[in-house]
Amino acid sequence: MPKLQRRIVPSALSASFAWLARDVNLIQTAGAQSIQIDVMDGHFVPNITVGPAVVESLRKETTIFLDVHLMIENPLQYIGPFAKAGSNLLTVHWEACLPAGRLAQDPLTVIREIKKLGVQAGMAIRPKTKADVLFPLLKELNYVLVMTVEPGFGGQVFLPEMLEKVRILRRKIDDAHLRCELQVDGGISRQTAGLAAEAGATSLVAGSAIFGAPDPVQAFRDLQKLVQ
Repeated sequence: MPKLQRRIVPSALSASFAWLARDVNLIQTAGAQSIQIDVMDGHFVPNITVGPAVVESLRKETTIFLDVHLMIENPLQYIGPFAKAGSNLLTVHWEACLPAGRLAQDPLTVIREIKKLGVQAGMAIRPKTKADVLFPLLKELNYVLVMTVEPGFGGQVFLPEMLEKVRILRRKIDDAHLRCELQVDGGISRQTAGLAAEAGATSLVAGSAIFGAPDPVQAFRDLQKLVQ
């Protein structure tokens, strides 16, 4: 396996929404290069979080890379507002592009529309979805995201069986010599971050392990050191 640059991406879902800009700037000062914002619509996942207005407000207060994870139905309807709000990366779910949703949307079309908006494009898969559905899309993507919990809520327990999907995608990306980040999200902690990094993840999203710690800055630095 080639030498990989790995980084921890704090998740704003576990930060204080009353002091979101403060927490984001605090973690950026600690060395974080990006922050993930989880967008949930109450349909694709059983929870509701934030919309473009929050992203826009945060963009005015920070220069950090905004990694926006859209856990929503009908992503084509919303990628424009989120791009305009200041997102640097928009990650949609492969499953949200299927006919099971309210509107069938071809994954490749969604990816290309995101990139037309001038932001990076990511595609995520839920735990029950096989890694090979992403193979035809890898050369178009900036990020692929393997969910290591069922999306919808923070603080869930890491699913170790998801590591095999990470390994499969790592091999596929490397064999094709692609510059695609491999991200994992869910249950990342001091106990699981090393496992995900060893499997080939380059971007590890951690929420409660950072913002739920007594000292978020030290927690972030400890995790970053662990995966490096």
